[in-house]
Amino acid sequence: MQQIQRRFYSGSGFSDWEIGDVTIILHNGVYHLFHLIIPNHDYIAHAVSKDCISWKRVKNALFVGDPGEWDDDMLWTMHVYKTADGFEMYYTGLQRKLRGTNSLIGRAFSKDLYHWEKKNEGVFPIESKGPYYESVENNPRKWLSFRDPFRFDYNNQTYFLVCARVSHGPISRRGCIGLLQYHENKVTYLPPLHFPMVYDDLECPCIFQLNGRHYIIASIREDVKVRYWFSSDILGEYHAFHSNVLLPQGNYAARVVESKNGKLLIYSFFYTSGMINSYRVFLPPKQLDTDDRGRLLLKSFDHWEEVAYDAVQQNQFSTVKQLFNNPTATFIKEDNRWVMGSRSGYEIFVFEKPADDFIWEGVISVEGMGKLGLVTDMDEEGSGYYFAFDVINGHVELRAWGFNDADIRSNFKFKVLQDNVFTINPKYTYHFKLIRYGNYIELVIDGLVKLTLIDYTYSNKYIGLYSASSVVSLNNSFIKKLPPLEDEYLSDQDIFLN
Repeated sequence: MQQIQRRFYSGSGFSDWEIGDVTIILHNGVYHLFHLIIPNHDYIAHAVSKDCISWKRVKNALFVGDPGEWDDDMLWTMHVYKTADGFEMYYTGLQRKLRGTNSLIGRAFSKDLYHWEKKNEGVFPIESKGPYYESVENNPRKWLSFRDPFRFDYNNQTYFLVCARVSHGPISRRGCIGLLQYHENKVTYLPPLHFPMVYDDLECPCIFQLNGRHYIIASIREDVKVRYWFSSDILGEYHAFHSNVLLPQGNYAARVVESKNGKLLIYSFFYTSGMINSYRVFLPPKQLDTDDRGRLLLKSFDHWEEVAYDAVQQNQFSTVKQLFNNPTATFIKEDNRWVMGSRSGYEIFVFEKPADDFIWEGVISVEGMGKLGLVTDMDEEGSGYYFAFDVINGHVELRAWGFNDADIRSNFKFKVLQDNVFTINPKYTYHFKLIRYGNYIELVIDGLVKLTLIDYTYSNKYIGLYSASSVVSLNNSFIKKLPPLEDEYLSDQDIFLN
Protein backbone atom coordinates (compact mmCIF):
# COMPACT_ATOMS: atom_id res chain seq x y z
CA MET A 1 0.00 0.00 0.00
CA GLN A 2 1.47 3.35 -1.00
CA GLN A 3 1.74 6.12 1.55
CA ILE A 4 -0.78 8.95 1.27
CA GLN A 5 1.58 11.89 1.19
CA ARG A 6 0.74 14.38 3.91
CA ARG A 7 3.65 16.61 3.15
CA PHE A 8 5.99 18.41 5.41
CA TYR A 9 7.17 21.75 4.11
CA SER A 10 9.20 21.41 0.94
CA GLY A 11 8.69 24.71 -0.85
CA SER A 12 7.10 22.79 -3.72
CA GLY A 13 4.97 24.06 -6.58
CA PHE A 14 4.94 22.60 -10.11
CA SER A 15 7.74 20.22 -9.11
CA ASP A 16 7.99 18.72 -5.66
CA TRP A 17 10.72 19.10 -3.08
CA GLU A 18 12.19 22.41 -4.22
CA ILE A 19 13.62 23.44 -0.84
CA GLY A 20 17.32 24.20 -0.59
CA ASP A 21 19.59 25.42 2.20
CA VAL A 22 17.77 27.01 5.11
CA THR A 23 18.13 29.49 7.93
CA ILE A 24 15.69 30.36 10.74
CA ILE A 25 15.31 33.37 13.02
CA LEU A 26 12.79 33.71 15.86
CA HIS A 27 11.19 37.15 16.20
CA ASN A 28 8.16 38.21 18.27
CA GLY A 29 7.08 34.61 18.83
CA VAL A 30 7.18 33.67 15.13
CA TYR A 31 9.81 31.49 13.45
CA HIS A 32 10.95 32.89 10.10
CA LEU A 33 12.37 30.38 7.63
CA PHE A 34 14.41 31.56 4.66
CA HIS A 35 15.46 29.02 2.07
CA LEU A 36 16.70 28.49 -1.46
CA ILE A 37 14.57 27.23 -4.32
CA ILE A 38 16.04 24.25 -6.18
CA PRO A 39 17.12 23.79 -8.94
CA ASN A 40 17.02 27.37 -10.28
CA HIS A 41 18.40 29.18 -7.23
CA ASP A 42 16.75 32.33 -8.55
CA TYR A 43 15.21 33.63 -5.33
CA ILE A 44 15.23 33.22 -1.56
CA ALA A 45 11.83 32.18 -0.23
CA HIS A 46 10.32 33.09 3.15
CA ALA A 47 7.93 31.05 5.30
CA VAL A 48 6.63 31.52 8.84
CA SER A 49 5.51 29.24 11.66
CA LYS A 50 4.43 29.38 15.27
CA ASP A 51 5.53 25.82 16.11
CA CYS A 52 8.50 25.17 13.79
CA ILE A 53 6.56 22.33 12.13
CA SER A 54 3.70 23.77 10.05
CA TRP A 55 4.87 26.52 7.69
CA LYS A 56 3.12 29.12 5.54
CA ARG A 57 4.78 30.94 2.65
CA VAL A 58 4.84 34.73 2.71
CA LYS A 59 6.55 37.45 0.66
CA ASN A 60 9.74 36.24 -1.03
CA ALA A 61 12.90 37.85 0.33
CA LEU A 62 15.47 38.29 -2.48
CA PHE A 63 15.78 37.64 -6.21
CA VAL A 64 18.81 37.27 -8.45
CA GLY A 65 20.21 40.51 -9.75
CA ASP A 66 19.53 42.03 -13.14
CA PRO A 67 21.79 40.94 -16.04
CA GLY A 68 25.33 42.15 -15.50
CA GLU A 69 25.09 42.41 -11.73
CA TRP A 70 27.39 40.27 -9.58
CA ASP A 71 24.50 38.04 -8.41
CA ASP A 72 22.59 37.70 -11.70
CA ASP A 73 23.05 33.90 -11.98
CA MET A 74 22.11 32.16 -8.74
CA LEU A 75 21.54 32.80 -5.03
CA TRP A 76 22.97 30.30 -2.56
CA THR A 77 22.98 29.89 1.22
CA MET A 78 22.12 32.80 3.48
CA HIS A 79 22.05 33.80 7.16
CA VAL A 80 19.76 36.33 8.84
CA TYR A 81 21.03 38.29 11.84
CA LYS A 82 19.21 40.79 14.09
CA THR A 83 20.94 44.16 14.42
CA ALA A 84 20.19 47.29 16.44
CA ASP A 85 18.11 48.86 13.67
CA GLY A 86 16.62 45.82 11.91
CA PHE A 87 17.85 42.65 10.26
CA GLU A 88 20.70 41.87 7.90
CA MET A 89 20.83 38.96 5.50
CA TYR A 90 24.19 37.74 4.29
CA TYR A 91 23.80 35.62 1.18
CA THR A 92 25.83 33.87 -1.51
CA GLY A 93 25.63 35.06 -5.11
CA LEU A 94 26.99 33.84 -8.46
CA GLN A 95 27.47 35.71 -11.75
CA ARG A 96 26.46 34.50 -15.21
CA LYS A 97 29.48 35.81 -17.11
CA LEU A 98 31.74 33.79 -14.80
CA ARG A 99 29.45 30.76 -15.27
CA GLY A 100 28.99 30.58 -11.51
CA THR A 101 32.58 29.57 -10.82
CA ASN A 102 33.23 32.29 -8.24
CA SER A 103 30.82 32.52 -5.29
CA LEU A 104 30.71 35.81 -3.38
CA ILE A 105 28.96 37.01 -0.23
CA GLY A 106 26.48 39.88 -0.36
CA ARG A 107 24.28 41.73 2.09
CA ALA A 108 20.63 42.83 2.32
CA PHE A 109 18.69 44.78 4.95
CA SER A 110 15.14 44.64 6.34
CA LYS A 111 13.31 46.40 9.15
CA ASP A 112 10.58 43.77 9.50
CA LEU A 113 11.88 40.51 7.91
CA TYR A 114 9.27 40.83 5.13
CA HIS A 115 10.69 43.60 2.94
CA TRP A 116 14.32 43.33 1.89
CA GLU A 117 16.72 45.65 0.06
CA LYS A 118 20.17 44.67 -1.14
CA LYS A 119 22.97 46.77 0.39
CA ASN A 120 26.05 45.78 -1.56
CA GLU A 121 28.47 48.62 -1.20
CA GLY A 122 31.86 49.07 0.42
CA VAL A 123 33.42 45.64 0.94
CA PHE A 124 30.29 43.80 -0.19
CA PRO A 125 30.23 41.55 -2.08
CA ILE A 126 33.14 39.75 -0.41
CA GLU A 127 35.22 37.28 -2.43
CA SER A 128 37.73 34.57 -1.61
CA LYS A 129 41.33 35.77 -1.34
CA GLY A 130 44.76 34.48 -0.34
CA PRO A 131 46.96 33.86 1.39
CA TYR A 132 44.81 31.60 3.58
CA TYR A 133 42.13 30.72 1.02
CA GLU A 134 41.92 29.78 -2.64
CA SER A 135 41.57 32.72 -5.02
CA VAL A 136 40.88 33.39 -8.69
CA GLU A 137 44.61 32.95 -9.31
CA ASN A 138 44.80 29.78 -7.18
CA ASN A 139 41.78 27.76 -8.22
CA PRO A 140 42.78 24.17 -9.07
CA ARG A 141 39.21 22.86 -8.81
CA LYS A 142 38.06 25.51 -11.34
CA TRP A 143 35.26 26.77 -9.09
CA LEU A 144 35.75 28.66 -5.85
CA SER A 145 33.94 27.79 -2.64
CA PHE A 146 33.37 30.94 -0.63
CA ARG A 147 29.77 30.76 0.47
CA ASP A 148 27.22 29.95 3.21
CA PRO A 149 28.05 32.93 5.47
CA PHE A 150 27.19 32.84 9.16
CA ARG A 151 27.57 35.96 11.30
CA PHE A 152 28.41 35.93 15.00
CA ASP A 153 29.49 38.72 17.34
CA TYR A 154 32.10 38.25 20.04
CA ASN A 155 33.75 40.85 22.31
CA ASN A 156 32.03 43.63 20.37
CA GLN A 157 33.57 42.39 17.14
CA THR A 158 31.71 40.97 14.14
CA TYR A 159 32.89 37.74 12.53
CA PHE A 160 31.72 35.58 9.65
CA LEU A 161 32.08 31.86 9.19
CA VAL A 162 32.31 30.82 5.55
CA CYS A 163 32.36 27.55 3.66
CA ALA A 164 35.82 28.03 2.16
CA ARG A 165 38.92 26.14 1.01
CA VAL A 166 42.51 26.56 2.11
CA SER A 167 45.09 27.61 -0.46
CA HIS A 168 47.24 24.48 -0.31
CA GLY A 169 47.15 20.70 0.03
CA PRO A 170 45.38 17.84 -1.79
CA ILE A 171 42.64 19.31 -3.97
CA SER A 172 39.81 17.17 -2.58
CA ARG A 173 40.87 17.79 1.06
CA ARG A 174 40.98 21.59 1.23
CA GLY A 175 37.54 22.22 2.71
CA CYS A 176 37.56 24.41 5.83
CA ILE A 177 35.45 26.73 7.93
CA GLY A 178 36.83 30.11 6.93
CA LEU A 179 36.90 33.05 9.35
CA LEU A 180 36.51 36.76 8.53
CA GLN A 181 36.45 39.78 10.82
CA TYR A 182 34.31 42.74 9.80
CA HIS A 183 34.88 46.18 11.30
CA GLU A 184 34.15 49.71 10.06
CA ASN A 185 33.46 48.50 6.53
CA LYS A 186 36.71 46.55 6.37
CA VAL A 187 37.16 42.80 6.13
CA THR A 188 40.15 41.00 7.61
CA TYR A 189 40.80 37.49 6.29
CA LEU A 190 41.83 35.34 9.24
CA PRO A 191 43.20 31.77 9.21
CA PRO A 192 40.43 29.11 9.10
CA LEU A 193 38.56 28.58 12.32
CA HIS A 194 38.74 24.85 11.59
CA PHE A 195 40.50 22.85 8.88
CA PRO A 196 39.90 19.06 9.23
CA MET A 197 42.25 18.33 6.28
CA VAL A 198 39.96 15.62 4.92
CA TYR A 199 36.78 17.06 3.30
CA ASP A 200 36.15 18.76 -0.03
CA ASP A 201 33.80 21.33 1.54
CA LEU A 202 32.30 22.06 4.97
CA GLU A 203 28.92 23.45 4.02
CA CYS A 204 26.54 25.67 6.00
CA PRO A 205 28.87 26.25 8.99
CA CYS A 206 27.34 27.44 12.24
CA ILE A 207 28.69 28.27 15.71
CA PHE A 208 26.98 28.27 19.12
CA GLN A 209 27.66 27.94 22.82
CA LEU A 210 26.07 25.30 25.04
CA ASN A 211 26.79 24.38 28.65
CA GLY A 212 30.14 26.15 28.79
CA ARG A 213 31.61 24.99 25.49
CA HIS A 214 31.67 26.32 21.95
CA TYR A 215 30.58 24.15 19.04
CA ILE A 216 30.77 24.41 15.28
CA ILE A 217 28.74 22.26 12.91
CA ALA A 218 28.98 21.71 9.17
CA SER A 219 27.31 19.54 6.54
CA ILE A 220 29.59 17.11 4.72
CA ARG A 221 28.91 16.21 1.10
CA GLU A 222 31.00 13.03 1.14
CA ASP A 223 28.63 11.10 3.42
CA VAL A 224 25.64 13.49 3.57
CA LYS A 225 25.84 13.87 7.35
CA VAL A 226 26.08 16.76 9.80
CA ARG A 227 29.22 16.74 11.96
CA TYR A 228 30.42 18.86 14.88
CA TRP A 229 33.58 19.99 16.68
CA PHE A 230 34.12 21.62 20.08
CA SER A 231 36.43 24.08 21.82
CA SER A 232 36.73 25.83 25.18
CA ASP A 233 37.66 29.05 23.31
CA ILE A 234 35.31 30.43 20.66
CA LEU A 235 38.25 31.38 18.42
CA GLY A 236 40.47 28.55 19.60
CA GLU A 237 41.44 25.12 18.35
CA TYR A 238 38.49 22.82 17.66
CA HIS A 239 38.45 19.09 18.30
CA ALA A 240 36.32 16.03 17.55
CA PHE A 241 35.14 13.30 19.89
CA HIS A 242 35.55 9.65 18.87
CA SER A 243 32.25 10.07 17.02
CA ASN A 244 31.28 13.52 15.77
CA VAL A 245 28.18 12.76 13.68
CA LEU A 246 25.37 14.95 14.97
CA LEU A 247 22.61 14.16 12.45
CA PRO A 248 22.49 10.83 10.59
CA GLN A 249 22.72 10.40 6.85
CA GLY A 250 20.32 12.35 4.67
CA ASN A 251 20.00 15.30 7.07
CA TYR A 252 21.71 18.35 5.60
CA ALA A 253 22.26 22.12 5.70
CA ALA A 254 21.74 22.12 9.46
CA ARG A 255 21.86 25.21 11.60
CA VAL A 256 20.75 26.17 15.11
CA VAL A 257 18.15 28.55 16.53
CA GLU A 258 17.01 29.28 20.07
CA SER A 259 13.40 28.23 20.65
CA LYS A 260 10.65 30.15 22.42
CA ASN A 261 11.47 28.38 25.69
CA GLY A 262 15.21 28.98 25.43
CA LYS A 263 16.20 25.53 24.14
CA LEU A 264 18.65 25.20 21.27
CA LEU A 265 16.98 23.65 18.23
CA ILE A 266 18.83 22.13 15.31
CA TYR A 267 16.98 22.03 12.01
CA SER A 268 17.78 20.79 8.52
CA PHE A 269 16.26 19.55 5.33
CA PHE A 270 16.33 15.86 4.43
CA TYR A 271 17.41 14.17 1.21
CA THR A 272 14.65 11.59 0.80
CA SER A 273 17.00 9.03 -0.76
CA GLY A 274 19.80 9.84 1.65
CA MET A 275 21.92 11.03 -1.25
CA ILE A 276 22.99 14.40 -2.65
CA ASN A 277 20.81 15.74 -5.49
CA SER A 278 17.66 13.88 -4.46
CA TYR A 279 14.32 15.21 -3.23
CA ARG A 280 14.42 17.51 -0.21
CA VAL A 281 11.94 18.02 2.64
CA PHE A 282 12.24 20.30 5.68
CA LEU A 283 12.18 18.24 8.90
CA PRO A 284 10.87 19.06 12.37
CA PRO A 285 13.70 20.28 14.61
CA LYS A 286 15.49 18.41 17.37
CA GLN A 287 16.80 19.81 20.67
CA LEU A 288 20.46 19.98 21.61
CA ASP A 289 22.02 19.14 24.95
CA THR A 290 25.37 17.84 26.20
CA ASP A 291 26.53 15.01 28.42
CA ASP A 292 29.05 15.37 31.26
CA ARG A 293 31.93 15.09 28.78
CA GLY A 294 30.60 17.83 26.54
CA ARG A 295 29.41 15.56 23.75
CA LEU A 296 26.38 16.91 21.92
CA LEU A 297 23.14 15.02 22.49
CA LEU A 298 20.21 15.02 20.11
CA LYS A 299 16.85 15.02 21.88
CA SER A 300 13.27 15.04 20.70
CA PHE A 301 11.55 18.40 20.18
CA ASP A 302 9.45 19.10 23.30
CA HIS A 303 6.64 20.41 21.09
CA TRP A 304 5.57 16.80 20.49
CA GLU A 305 4.71 16.30 24.16
CA GLU A 306 2.99 19.67 24.33
CA VAL A 307 0.48 18.74 21.62
CA ALA A 308 0.08 14.97 22.25
CA TYR A 309 -3.25 13.81 23.67
CA ASP A 310 -5.42 10.76 24.52
CA ALA A 311 -2.77 8.41 25.92
CA VAL A 312 -3.67 4.75 25.33
CA GLN A 313 -2.03 2.33 27.78
CA GLN A 314 -0.58 -1.00 26.66
CA ASN A 315 -3.36 -3.01 28.29
CA GLN A 316 -5.81 -1.03 26.15
CA PHE A 317 -4.10 -1.76 22.82
CA SER A 318 -6.15 -3.67 20.25
CA THR A 319 -5.85 -7.43 19.81
CA VAL A 320 -2.36 -8.72 19.01
CA LYS A 321 -2.03 -10.61 15.74
CA GLN A 322 0.77 -12.94 14.61
CA LEU A 323 1.23 -12.24 10.90
CA PHE A 324 3.31 -15.27 9.89
CA ASN A 325 1.72 -17.94 12.11
CA ASN A 326 5.18 -19.24 12.97
CA PRO A 327 4.70 -22.53 14.86
CA THR A 328 7.74 -21.83 17.05
CA ALA A 329 6.41 -18.43 18.15
CA THR A 330 5.00 -17.70 21.61
CA PHE A 331 3.07 -14.78 23.01
CA ILE A 332 2.23 -14.19 26.68
CA LYS A 333 0.09 -11.22 27.58
CA GLU A 334 0.17 -9.76 31.06
CA ASP A 335 -1.45 -6.45 32.00
CA ASN A 336 1.24 -3.96 30.87
CA ARG A 337 3.85 -6.56 29.97
CA TRP A 338 3.93 -8.71 26.86
CA VAL A 339 6.50 -11.45 26.28
CA MET A 340 6.93 -12.64 22.72
CA GLY A 341 9.46 -14.59 20.70
CA SER A 342 10.18 -17.30 18.19
CA ARG A 343 12.69 -20.14 18.41
CA SER A 344 13.20 -20.32 14.63
CA GLY A 345 12.43 -17.88 11.85
CA TYR A 346 10.57 -14.59 11.99
CA GLU A 347 7.32 -13.71 13.68
CA ILE A 348 5.70 -10.29 13.64
CA PHE A 349 3.40 -9.39 16.52
CA VAL A 350 1.17 -6.48 15.55
CA PHE A 351 -1.90 -4.55 16.61
CA GLU A 352 -3.85 -1.76 14.97
CA LYS A 353 -2.46 1.70 15.59
CA PRO A 354 -4.99 3.99 17.30
CA ALA A 355 -4.15 6.96 15.04
CA ASP A 356 -2.18 7.80 11.91
CA ASP A 357 -0.06 10.32 13.82
CA PHE A 358 1.23 9.11 17.18
CA ILE A 359 4.00 8.75 19.75
CA TRP A 360 4.62 5.17 20.92
CA GLU A 361 6.75 4.99 24.04
CA GLY A 362 7.81 2.11 26.25
CA VAL A 363 10.55 -0.29 27.35
CA ILE A 364 11.78 -3.37 25.51
CA SER A 365 13.84 -6.00 27.30
CA VAL A 366 15.74 -8.58 25.31
CA GLU A 367 16.65 -12.17 26.13
CA GLY A 368 19.08 -14.17 24.01
CA MET A 369 21.00 -13.08 20.91
CA GLY A 370 18.48 -13.33 18.07
CA LYS A 371 16.96 -10.71 15.81
CA LEU A 372 14.35 -8.29 17.06
CA GLY A 373 12.93 -4.84 16.63
CA LEU A 374 9.92 -2.61 16.21
CA VAL A 375 7.66 -2.47 13.18
CA THR A 376 5.24 0.12 11.93
CA ASP A 377 2.92 0.64 8.94
CA MET A 378 2.62 -3.14 8.46
CA ASP A 379 0.10 -4.82 6.19
CA GLU A 380 -1.21 -8.40 6.43
CA GLU A 381 1.78 -9.79 4.53
CA GLY A 382 4.45 -8.07 6.59
CA SER A 383 5.23 -5.18 4.25
CA GLY A 384 6.21 -2.07 6.17
CA TYR A 385 9.00 -0.46 8.20
CA TYR A 386 11.37 -2.60 10.28
CA PHE A 387 13.45 -1.00 13.06
CA ALA A 388 16.16 -3.61 13.52
CA PHE A 389 17.89 -3.50 16.93
CA ASP A 390 21.33 -5.09 17.26
CA VAL A 391 21.57 -5.00 21.05
CA ILE A 392 24.94 -6.77 21.10
CA ASN A 393 26.76 -4.24 18.92
CA GLY A 394 24.62 -1.17 19.62
CA HIS A 395 23.32 -0.60 16.11
CA VAL A 396 19.83 0.30 14.87
CA GLU A 397 18.71 0.21 11.26
CA LEU A 398 15.46 1.26 9.60
CA ARG A 399 14.39 -0.82 6.60
CA ALA A 400 11.55 -0.41 4.13
CA TRP A 401 10.83 -4.07 3.45
CA GLY A 402 7.97 -5.78 1.67
CA PHE A 403 6.29 -7.10 -1.45
CA ASN A 404 7.06 -5.58 -4.85
CA ASP A 405 4.27 -6.19 -7.35
CA ALA A 406 6.09 -4.30 -10.12
CA ASP A 407 8.80 -6.90 -10.76
CA ILE A 408 8.12 -10.64 -10.69
CA ARG A 409 11.85 -11.37 -10.91
CA SER A 410 12.53 -9.35 -7.77
CA ASN A 411 9.14 -9.30 -6.10
CA PHE A 412 10.42 -7.72 -2.93
CA LYS A 413 11.46 -4.29 -1.73
CA PHE A 414 14.36 -4.01 0.69
CA LYS A 415 16.04 -0.71 1.39
CA VAL A 416 17.99 0.51 4.40
CA LEU A 417 16.69 4.03 4.90
CA GLN A 418 18.93 5.12 7.78
CA ASP A 419 21.06 3.65 10.57
CA ASN A 420 22.88 4.78 13.71
CA VAL A 421 24.63 3.51 16.81
CA PHE A 422 23.39 3.55 20.41
CA THR A 423 24.93 2.84 23.80
CA ILE A 424 24.76 -0.82 24.82
CA ASN A 425 22.94 -1.58 28.05
CA PRO A 426 24.38 -4.71 29.77
CA LYS A 427 20.86 -5.72 30.76
CA TYR A 428 19.65 -5.24 27.16
CA THR A 429 16.77 -3.08 28.38
CA TYR A 430 15.99 0.01 26.33
CA HIS A 431 13.50 2.82 26.54
CA PHE A 432 12.18 3.80 23.11
CA LYS A 433 10.01 6.55 21.68
CA LEU A 434 8.74 6.22 18.13
CA ILE A 435 7.16 9.27 16.47
CA ARG A 436 5.13 8.79 13.32
CA TYR A 437 3.77 12.07 12.00
CA GLY A 438 2.71 12.48 8.40
CA ASN A 439 5.64 11.03 6.48
CA TYR A 440 8.07 11.81 9.29
CA ILE A 441 9.74 9.04 11.30
CA GLU A 442 11.74 9.64 14.47
CA LEU A 443 13.16 6.95 16.77
CA VAL A 444 14.50 7.84 20.21
CA ILE A 445 16.51 5.29 22.23
CA ASP A 446 17.14 5.99 25.91
CA GLY A 447 16.28 9.66 25.44
CA LEU A 448 18.44 10.33 22.36
CA VAL A 449 17.25 10.73 18.78
CA LYS A 450 18.87 8.06 16.63
CA LEU A 451 16.77 8.08 13.46
CA THR A 452 15.14 11.12 11.89
CA LEU A 453 13.90 11.08 8.32
CA ILE A 454 11.06 11.35 5.82
CA ASP A 455 9.84 8.36 3.79
CA TYR A 456 6.81 7.80 1.56
CA THR A 457 6.84 4.03 1.07
CA TYR A 458 4.25 2.68 3.52
CA SER A 459 1.12 3.72 5.37
CA ASN A 460 -0.54 0.57 6.69
CA LYS A 461 -2.58 -0.02 9.81
CA TYR A 462 -0.43 -2.25 12.04
CA ILE A 463 2.42 -1.53 14.45
CA GLY A 464 4.24 -3.88 16.82
CA LEU A 465 7.42 -5.90 17.25
CA TYR A 466 9.20 -8.73 15.49
CA SER A 467 11.35 -11.59 16.74
CA ALA A 468 13.61 -14.20 15.13
CA SER A 469 15.32 -16.65 17.50
CA SER A 470 14.86 -14.19 20.33
CA VAL A 471 12.59 -13.37 23.21
CA VAL A 472 11.60 -9.78 23.83
CA SER A 473 9.25 -8.19 26.34
CA LEU A 474 7.32 -4.95 25.88
CA ASN A 475 6.74 -3.18 29.17
CA ASN A 476 4.55 -0.27 30.28
CA SER A 477 4.22 1.17 26.83
CA PHE A 478 1.61 3.71 25.76
CA ILE A 479 0.58 5.56 22.64
CA LYS A 480 -0.32 9.23 22.46
CA LYS A 481 -2.14 10.71 19.50
CA LEU A 482 -0.81 13.73 17.62
CA PRO A 483 -2.97 16.32 15.86
CA PRO A 484 -2.98 16.02 12.05
CA LEU A 485 -0.30 17.79 10.06
CA GLU A 486 -1.56 21.20 9.01
CA ASP A 487 -1.22 21.81 5.30
CA GLU A 488 0.06 25.21 4.18
CA TYR A 489 -3.12 25.84 2.17
CA LEU A 490 -5.78 24.55 4.60
CA SER A 491 -6.51 28.07 5.78
CA ASP A 492 -6.84 31.29 3.83
CA GLN A 493 -6.10 33.37 6.90
CA ASP A 494 -2.75 35.09 6.66
CA ILE A 495 -2.28 34.87 10.42
CA PHE A 496 1.40 35.78 10.30
CA LEU A 497 1.38 38.70 7.92
CA ASN A 498 1.78 42.19 9.33
